[in-house]
Amino acid sequence: MSEASVRGDRGAGAAPGERNPAGRPSRAPRPTGVERRFHEDEIIVSKTDTRGVITYANDVFIRVSGFAEHELIGAPHNLIRHPAMPRCVFKYLWDTIAARHEVFAYVVNMARNGDHYWVLAHVTPTFDSRGEIVGYHSNRRVPDRRAVAAVEPVYAALLATEAEHASKVEGMAASMQVLLATLQDRRQSYDEFVWELTNSFVQEGATC
Repeated sequence: MSEASVRGDRGAGAAPGERNPAGRPSRAPRPTGVERRFHEDEIIVSKTDTRGVITYANDVFIRVSGFAEHELIGAPHNLIRHPAMPRCVFKYLWDTIAARHEVFAYVVNMARNGDHYWVLAHVTPTFDSRGEIVGYHSNRRVPDRRAVAAVEPVYAALLATEAEHASKVEGMAASMQVLLATLQDRRQSYDEFVWELTNSFVQEGATC
């Protein structure tokens, strides 16, 4: 769940250039601009605890991300955060699942070497027998390329707003207002925006 980007800094505790005990590089790679793809029949699956620390990663996640299993388990999910993802989208995601609701989102993740890959993420809270949230479960599928093309300019506008502020917190708050205003103009929630893109292209493909 790369959606954990608003929770702490990646690689905390390791000096620049060093590796932490799990062998993960302490510095984020630079984006290469190269896109990775995975098959439409495949699903990237991960689980985290309530702090966003990865507790499970399936083989597809390991292969596409380029990380070894031991590098993923115990790492914050923002290990795969791409700088092209607006922080306000992750805040919306975390606020939604913390409120005990599922959420769908278009997300661009970053692989270990700086390559990127787009996903349509479905994130749900996991409950124990008492109904308490004990973690989160994320399934990520291949998104329709036309949906990605529609999302990219929206995210670019949000990133531009965030870049206008020296404070990450202030930037995220400002971009959240832009996101809410955009959705208000469309008379949609974020979920409705995602599903309009998803369903319209699925239906269009079915009639071709």
